[in-house]
Amino acid sequence: MVTGRNALHRWLPTGGGLRDEDWAGRHRLMTRLLAAGLAALVAYGALRDELGGGNLTTWLILLTLPCVVAAATLRGHRLPSVFVALGFTMVCAAFVAMTHGRTEAHFTFFIVVGALALYRDWAPFGVFLVATTAHHGIFGILDAELTYGHHSAQKHPLFWALIHGVAVLLAATFQVVQWRLTEAEEQRAQENLDESQAQLTVAFDETPVPMAMLAPDGRILRTNSAYRSWLRLPDELPAGFLTSDLPIEPVDLSKAPMLDELVKQNGSSITTRQYRRKDTGETLWVEVHGTNVHDRSGRLRLIFVHCLDVTENHRHQEELQNQVRHDALTGLLSRSAFEHDLLTLLAADEPVSVLYLDVDRFKSINDGAGHAAGDELLRGLATRLSATVPAGALVARLGGDEFVVALAGPPRTGARVGHAILAAFAEPLEVGDGHLQVSVSIGLAAGHGPEHGDETVLAADTAMYAAKRAGGNRLQTFSDDMRVKVREKIAAESRLREALSGDLTETLPIWFQPIVATDTGRIVGAEALVRLRTPQGELLSPFHFIPAAEETGMIVPLGEHVLRRAVQHLIEWSDLDYVSVNVSPRQLAEPDFVPLLAHLLATHPALDPSRLVVEITETALLGSSVDVRERLETIKNLGVRIALDDFGTGYSSLTWLQSVPADVVKLDRSFVAGLAADPRKASIIQAVLWLARSLNMSVVAEGVEDPADWHALRDLDCPSCQGYLFGKPAPADEFTALLQRSLLKV
Repeated sequence: MVTGRNALHRWLPTGGGLRDEDWAGRHRLMTRLLAAGLAALVAYGALRDELGGGNLTTWLILLTLPCVVAAATLRGHRLPSVFVALGFTMVCAAFVAMTHGRTEAHFTFFIVVGALALYRDWAPFGVFLVATTAHHGIFGILDAELTYGHHSAQKHPLFWALIHGVAVLLAATFQVVQWRLTEAEEQRAQENLDESQAQLTVAFDETPVPMAMLAPDGRILRTNSAYRSWLRLPDELPAGFLTSDLPIEPVDLSKAPMLDELVKQNGSSITTRQYRRKDTGETLWVEVHGTNVHDRSGRLRLIFVHCLDVTENHRHQEELQNQVRHDALTGLLSRSAFEHDLLTLLAADEPVSVLYLDVDRFKSINDGAGHAAGDELLRGLATRLSATVPAGALVARLGGDEFVVALAGPPRTGARVGHAILAAFAEPLEVGDGHLQVSVSIGLAAGHGPEHGDETVLAADTAMYAAKRAGGNRLQTFSDDMRVKVREKIAAESRLREALSGDLTETLPIWFQPIVATDTGRIVGAEALVRLRTPQGELLSPFHFIPAAEETGMIVPLGEHVLRRAVQHLIEWSDLDYVSVNVSPRQLAEPDFVPLLAHLLATHPALDPSRLVVEITETALLGSSVDVRERLETIKNLGVRIALDDFGTGYSSLTWLQSVPADVVKLDRSFVAGLAADPRKASIIQAVLWLARSLNMSVVAEGVEDPADWHALRDLDCPSCQGYLFGKPAPADEFTALLQRSLLKV
């Protein structure tokens, strides 16, 4: 019994299931159709003169009117729909009576069966089936001629009532089947929807990212646990809870509310705002990702947002920005921050004074007291400097012991501040447990307009070097005489930068000056010397661009180019003993220099490394910040020889040769010129030659231009000479010809 009932339940529709708004729409349609049917029936009856006199048709029409009123006024679902069913039964019955039982009039019952199925409710559907069958049976007996339009039905009304009832029931059966199939499809759709909603609920509620669904009017429709935890909200929000009720508020109230921005945007958006907690005052940076959801008509239904608290990231970025803008040692502005702020200061409609400072004899202090004391000295200097300059002035450390100050005002204002700085450093600085007396050299220059920023700083730098050359501890103002040097320096830097960006073999050709054996005059080596070819075709000597290369760091790519070209020509000139290449202190200090040299030699395994000579100046060795001896030892381990250039021009004595792992000593031209007529120079050269031989070093005398000096060097048994007497620097092809002629003489 239970099984049969369950099977019947499975095959029959359950009824109902419509949402209130859907049922109301369908009932409104059915009520209007009933009223329209009643009006049409009255009009039809009037035309056929079937109304009046208290006949059956009139009574049916009169009974239909209360059904229309009841359907329109009664509350609930079932009772109004039942009155609609009864009303349609009477309309159909009246229409059949008006046509005197014509068969075609009975078709209206089949139409109403399909219409009443819209309710998806057994009550109106069943009432109509029962009423229809009752009408055909009862009315067929009471007035067969008005119910059936043929003799057989009039004679056997119950039989035909049964036939009509079965026909209507069959029509209803198909409606029931359609109804049940629709319910099954809706059930499957609902199950899929429930599953999707369950997945969405899990994804929405369990995700660690704070998320919420907002209505366009600001109501919060739904939140996940992460959102509530982040904003410290209760698990159940009160009805009508608005975004303005949240415990955070924007810091910048001048901006449009976030919800307004989300409503106006199309698709998705990402906005970052700063908020403040209303209870604690804590500030938050929140990245809001918003996605608008529209219906088919394009109306905004809801806004889906997820919020990322990026406060820590923002603070980290601020710390990084602060580190970029400030010098790590002193806390002053960094070079990049100063250059940026200086442009802003120069953009104002008034002159700007720039003071460039350098600590006098800082290297001696740093070497004598140690790097820790040097750092403490720089920090103390920065503190005193910041306390001396006016409020609003830019104070930066450019690197090492160089500082710069920029302030609005003409040169006299800058001079007043510069003298105040000199006076401030008249008092010793406290460093560690003691005090250090320091002085600074200051250069002053004035500029106007952001386009002159670099030029103004460079001018102040130039004036500072003038102050240092004058003895230090003084202020030097930039003058027009210095301006020429600054412009030349800028032009030289621009030319070199342009040359390095072009075809190096054309823009930076390498020339070679011969080095000869003193006794025979035969070419044994060459010194590689770079030239710069301007776009106009003019060739410039190193004097015009090497200082700019040293200052800007362009000496590193320039030196690498010279080194590579020298090695290439060494391979071509197999009869040449060696080629020497000048290496600047900046190159030598580069950590990549030795690996570059090793890679270059490894690329040419057939080349004897001893044929390559690296020339280092004595003054460069004294001023280098790296462990020169260790780096030179590494170079020697590669098989490359080392030459000490311009020997005798620095501060060293002959004992300097003992501390440098050099292979060649190059005597400066100041010892060679006039050698034949100056016995004292001969004694010095003789001493150098003796010491070099004892240390297994070779000697090259530079700047030989007089045959008498050459003969004097030959008498002193100097191994090699270099100078205009034997040949000026020449392009590689000319040097090749010179080398061939030299070999033919031997």
